[in-house]
Amino acid sequence: MASNSDRQAGSATSSAEFVSPAAPQDPRRFPAGRFHYEMIRSELEEVVGQEHVSTEEADLLIYSCDWFWAPQMWLDRGQALTKPDYIVHPADVTEISRILEIANKYKIPVIPWGGGSGTQGGATAIYGGIIMDLKRLDKLIEINEENMTVTAQCGINGTQLEWWLNERGLTLPHYPASANCATLGGYLAPRGSGTISTKYGKAEDLVMNMQIVLPDGTVIRTPNVPNHASGPDFQRLFLGTEGTFGIITEATMMIDYLPKVRLLRAFLFENVKDAVEAGRRLMIHRLQPFVIRLYDPNSTASLVKQTLGYELEGGYMVIGFDGDPELAEMQERKALDLFADLNPRDLGREPGEKWWEHRYDFYYPPKTLAFPWMYGTTETVCTYDKVDIIWKAQKKAVEETYAHVGVRYIAHFSHWWRWGASMYSRFVIENPPQDPEEAIRLHNRVWNTAVSVSLEHGGMINEHHGVGLKLSRFMSRQYGDAWPFVQKLKHTIDPNGIMNPGKVGFGR
Repeated sequence: MASNSDRQAGSATSSAEFVSPAAPQDPRRFPAGRFHYEMIRSELEEVVGQEHVSTEEADLLIYSCDWFWAPQMWLDRGQALTKPDYIVHPADVTEISRILEIANKYKIPVIPWGGGSGTQGGATAIYGGIIMDLKRLDKLIEINEENMTVTAQCGINGTQLEWWLNERGLTLPHYPASANCATLGGYLAPRGSGTISTKYGKAEDLVMNMQIVLPDGTVIRTPNVPNHASGPDFQRLFLGTEGTFGIITEATMMIDYLPKVRLLRAFLFENVKDAVEAGRRLMIHRLQPFVIRLYDPNSTASLVKQTLGYELEGGYMVIGFDGDPELAEMQERKALDLFADLNPRDLGREPGEKWWEHRYDFYYPPKTLAFPWMYGTTETVCTYDKVDIIWKAQKKAVEETYAHVGVRYIAHFSHWWRWGASMYSRFVIENPPQDPEEAIRLHNRVWNTAVSVSLEHGGMINEHHGVGLKLSRFMSRQYGDAWPFVQKLKHTIDPNGIMNPGKVGFGR
């Protein structure tokens, strides 16, 4: 296996590097061989019950592969996958605390697992250890309509939680495409965005407080409200750290009433720059669109045509306003006035409403990207003055550098703030190399090219999919002189390095 320093340097990763580094008898993790391995399993079974600990080969393989492209490719090519040593299904926070105490005693890695919808390798057990599946923590604890909050355990399914709220005319306004399989904890751990984040905020903006289990098993709660002057906001330490600082076990989230109306409308812009300017104007004038979704010309010609059936050229943009009918209509009228001088083609309501009805079709079979293609979502986020620059530069770099393998580059712009927007860019190679080592090297080189362009032009390495293993090597470049400080925080909180090692830039 490659050393952690090799990984941080961004060296190409071969399939051999991901083969499980230790069998149960391996003295690096189990000095007393099989007995040591079985002894630890017995301790875990004493905590959660024998039926909730598995070391079956089929289970270990299942938890070796989520939506990260690399293990899916290796599985497709018949290669060995990196496997955990144990799969554990705790029922409550007390059991999680005791499991972490055991893991610290033996210095065994612990990898939190929610719905398995991650794409960045955040749940890949690259050092073996304990996969902690949190889906038994699925209780809806309280809906408080006075405070307009919902409290639930972290393993609750996002769509099921939304259904329960909808029965009371309420909504948790975080609509990710992964909601059908993602969990509440999975929303928060990578600082996820949903379809309507432009108005309602990301998951991190909706959370009021959390219960967290620290790496040593200590259970803590953050303050009741997120905004106060009582010292530093330590809650945010656990948002975006993807289980490397601790495990989120419960959260209280802000909720809203289901809107009485959603007004959607589609426009066609001649170019991306004008369309981004239109979105910027909507945001800086605080018109509160609940969605702005802009497709670049390549996406308009491919995804919009394939999914919605429209043959158009240019930048296809959907905007929407929701809530009180009179207010939403007024906001929409103001929006039309704001960007009238940019001369978009008003396509009307039907194309906007059709997009809303089919907005998740882009992410599910048969229309999602899937094998045998090689693909990746190289998203970024930046201020408005850099959006068009990064889009052009990334598109040019990817298309020119990898023209010999037939790469396609597509992008849309999906999450907007007063200061900037996110670019959800993707590369697609329909006929990638069949050799697994050659394939992963090509995959990593395309990622290196795309992310390097983002960093060089003022973008971040990611906006809402998280860092995981895939982007770990870029963290020190993104944070520069501040990175040693972040590493010190990690070492202070998790001195034995057991929490999801190798992810978010942290080593073992």
